[in-house]
Amino acid sequence: MEEQAALKRIEELRNLINYHNRRYYQLDNPEITDAEYDALMRELSALEGLYADRIDLSASPTQRVGAPPLEKFDTIPHRSPMLSLANALSEEEIRAFDERVKRFLGTGEEMPYVVEPKLDGIGVNLVYEKGIFRWGATRGDGTIGEDITLNLKTIREIPLKMNTAGAAPIPELIEIRGEVYIGTDAFRKLNRQRMEDGDNPFANPRNAAAGSLRQLDSRITAGRPLAIFCYAMGFAEGISFPTHWDFLQTLSGWGFPVNPLIRRARKIDACVDYYQEMAARREHLPYEIDGTVIKIDPTDIRDRLGAVSRSPRWAIACKFAATQATTTIEDIIIQVGRTGVLTPVAQMKPVRVAGVMVSRATLHNQDEIDKKRIHIGDTVIVQRAGDVIPEIVKTVGPSSRENDPPFQIPDTCPVCEARVVRLEGEVAQRCINLDCPAQIREHLKHFVSRGGMDIEGLGEKLIVQLLDRCMVKDPADLYYLTADELANLERMGPQSAGNVMAALERSKKPPLEKFIYALGIRHVGDHVSKLLARRFGTLDAIMNATCDELLALKEIGPEIAGSITSFFHEPSNRRTIDRLRQAGVRPVEQSAPSGALSGKTFVLTGTLERFSRNRAQEMIESLGGTVSSSVTKKTDYVIAGVSPGSKLEKAVQLGIPVMDEETFMKMLGQE
Repeated sequence: MEEQAALKRIEELRNLINYHNRRYYQLDNPEITDAEYDALMRELSALEGLYADRIDLSASPTQRVGAPPLEKFDTIPHRSPMLSLANALSEEEIRAFDERVKRFLGTGEEMPYVVEPKLDGIGVNLVYEKGIFRWGATRGDGTIGEDITLNLKTIREIPLKMNTAGAAPIPELIEIRGEVYIGTDAFRKLNRQRMEDGDNPFANPRNAAAGSLRQLDSRITAGRPLAIFCYAMGFAEGISFPTHWDFLQTLSGWGFPVNPLIRRARKIDACVDYYQEMAARREHLPYEIDGTVIKIDPTDIRDRLGAVSRSPRWAIACKFAATQATTTIEDIIIQVGRTGVLTPVAQMKPVRVAGVMVSRATLHNQDEIDKKRIHIGDTVIVQRAGDVIPEIVKTVGPSSRENDPPFQIPDTCPVCEARVVRLEGEVAQRCINLDCPAQIREHLKHFVSRGGMDIEGLGEKLIVQLLDRCMVKDPADLYYLTADELANLERMGPQSAGNVMAALERSKKPPLEKFIYALGIRHVGDHVSKLLARRFGTLDAIMNATCDELLALKEIGPEIAGSITSFFHEPSNRRTIDRLRQAGVRPVEQSAPSGALSGKTFVLTGTLERFSRNRAQEMIESLGGTVSSSVTKKTDYVIAGVSPGSKLEKAVQLGIPVMDEETFMKMLGQE
């Protein structure tokens, strides 16, 4: 393709992708399939890679994956202050606001308003120059905010380029105000994933959104389900609107997401009705709101009303009834999760919060306890938002323990008394004893799973029976069971018992990688298990590997290396492995394969047509190569099939060679 044609095609693709982004993310009405969308994005990424020195990438939809970490946030002044709103807490106070407006204007006529849901999110300021998103900032102190431009660019609903086909012309410079939030379903999914990974869950969607926006590494932000609604204009150059409603319609035409629940209200009675309606609907909305906002609609009336202190006279926030209550901490217990995380939980005098009786609240970790200076016996404010686990906000009132140290999580596991560790970079304290009863059920399920030792017949119900009857306490005990013992269990009998015994016997010579995976070492999944098996070859070599030896592997960083060495240095874990060996379990040693691809790391993306991705992985590994699930600077090649998605984008950005199936076959000598 000639250069001029390529540059024209790049612009066409950007506009087309932006159009489909709006259909998908804002209108929830896509016109094309994911595969078709991925094909457009792949074509754009390839063209931008060829002409990177001739184009401005800042407004491209390919720039959504995040950038390398910043050392700190810079600050940005707002051209127009981001004012806070005065609050109304009841219908009477809403009507009092209307009376103040009329009194100030010297009129008895009904005021025209616009009413909006008040999202419980994070306010941001987006600045556009000639229609291009240039920078974005937090509210800060209202006049100066933190520069979070890179993080905001990862939110797909924020247009990097304003839609020029809108009803109004694009201004030279404009500030757009918005509220960043995380939807309730996305929040639940995010927390489930964090708990599966052994991380502490976020307390509520607002905290999750705030923490995501303030990441110095925008690549982390890109992985969070952030969304935004835009609702106001700050400074604008060369454009004005007669009403706020007119601005909102234009804002939507420019490609910004505007909440569909925003309405016009011709008088204050309609504002009160809206407040009551939103209060009734709040639990059923796909995002959290904590009230409504009432704004004067005509711009000229706003100008006449002006502001007092740092709040406008023409708007008010109508807050819902509090979702907080005051109670007393009666005890603090420690729960041990399946990954060994110790979570402190406050047991409180029961109190009704947001219509639900609450008697327990998570304290998250020691850092949170220290920050809030929490003791048993303290009077505290507890809050509950939606169906999120209740949390303690702060202590209140005088305390006789102000000078006493806060509650301390024990340095030994309260269940098994093994030592508790806090790995570098983590806030959680963790029991790493494989024998811990609090973890053993999930450990056993993982150990016998298909990806691990693959022991047929040992399902969850049987494992629960074995634990309830104290017949096993760790994976090694499974190999010391007898057929008679199993036959006496509920719904077993001689034949079923014999099948389980045969499956146990067949599992005694697993591939080394599957044995390592079955041990359930934190951060060591199927892929890392393969890396360890191929690099070290024997179980003893892996158990005795130093951190430096582990870090020498391309895809193992300090966190994974620390987890592996801590696991094998725990005496109880070594005892369990010794008992497995004594029972006849002998992982098959593995010599590192050599071949044309030795030392090379590949990433597979998209659909391969000649063979499955599993088959491609087998071929690479048979020749000494490694297959990774993510693209990093250490990746040597990316193999792209049909509809490759974001991995191809990242490869192009990092300058990593990309090959199609035909080129890959040539590399393997199988043309």
